Amino acid sequence: MHPFSCPKGRGERHAPLSAIGARRRLALFRLFLVALMAVLMAGCGVTMQTGIDMVRGVASGRQDPSPSAAQVAASPYASLMMDDGRVRGMLVLGNDDAGRTSWHSGEHILFLCEGGQVCGTHQLAARLDDMRIEGHNPFIDLRTAGAGAVTVQRHYDWPDGHRYGIPVTGTLRRGGAETVEILGRDRQLVRYEEELRGPGVEGHNTYWIDPATGTLWKSRQLVTPGVHVDIVQLKPYRRRSP
Repeated sequence: MHPFSCPKGRGERHAPLSAIGARRRLALFRLFLVALMAVLMAGCGVTMQTGIDMVRGVASGRQDPSPSAAQVAASPYASLMMDDGRVRGMLVLGNDDAGRTSWHSGEHILFLCEGGQVCGTHQLAARLDDMRIEGHNPFIDLRTAGAGAVTVQRHYDWPDGHRYGIPVTGTLRRGGAETVEILGRDRQLVRYEEELRGPGVEGHNTYWIDPATGTLWKSRQLVTPGVHVDIVQLKPYRRRSP
């Protein structure tokens, strides 16, 4: 089993990403940040300075964990906030590999699959090499899940304890409407709850989506048994059509 492989969606698998490839991507991303800082420093004004401050924070790993709405709006990058109990801060989009996105802040990397599912981590509270959904992926658009219970079949790869291919069954149900504040703005979202059960695994995922657009604005997801990550979209990434 290769680390950091991820499904393309609806049963398809992406090509595995080797550890060497991951390090190369991280090195290239750092070079990109350095080059971008140089370009930004050639400009002037409040918006330009905001971009410089945000890139400098990401590159140094000392990013202010609570950016303002103005800072996020001024940045050209898709971004999110994450908190796994040990690491908390803003991450920016680093790469989109055919629907598998990587989000970076210094050494910390979070990998998300289609539908916003956590499918890998690097230098976070717990290590997840891979998570893959078998068959239909309802998280691509939770609005299609309907009002009844939906079964989701997953497999997890955890290097701690050499636990690979662990089958986990999720039972997904729609909850009620909730008001969620993000960057000072109240959003009317719909909550979905998912119970997870597997060998040595008991967990609970929660998702909040916009019922009009299907955008997943907030989620709390299992990374490893006993460790969850909270994710809030600050500036959602909208993938361009090929």
